[in-house]
Amino acid sequence: MAYPRKGARQIAEVANGIIDPVLARRAGISTALLGSWDEIAGADFADCTRPEKITWPRNDSYNPGGHQPGVLTVACEGARALFLTHAQGELIARINGFFGFPAVRQIRIVQKPVSQTFKHPRKPPPLKGEAAKRLEGMMEGIESEALKKAVARLGTAVLQQKRK
Repeated sequence: MAYPRKGARQIAEVANGIIDPVLARRAGISTALLGSWDEIAGADFADCTRPEKITWPRNDSYNPGGHQPGVLTVACEGARALFLTHAQGELIARINGFFGFPAVRQIRIVQKPVSQTFKHPRKPPPLKGEAAKRLEGMMEGIESEALKKAVARLGTAVLQQKRK
């Protein structure tokens, strides 16, 4: 018998547990894909695109039980859809890399406004003075460049002076 975990739980964990089944049933996507979309889409498309749904093919009598990749519908703003059309192959590779298996075979682009809530937040200005020195000291032992970039991005956001 599994007992519930004792202690505090993050609200995101609880919310994702509630939202994920609904998203999976209605749109075929997960909160993990939505939350990681900025990194998957990259700087060129994070601010003008949003994944809407994945349409999975119906079960094929010739391939029973086998997985078939789906079609991802992506909302894209205006003329950027043309550039996204040309970058489809790279985006499909990134999405499949995120899932860890060939989940998407095609992208269907729908031109429409992307909600402000999904737009990529602007990059915070670099740290100066004591905060910059403190962040450098925290990152001294990190060898991986990717991890170093992630820690620098997080540290910059956390140590940034709050606006009043």
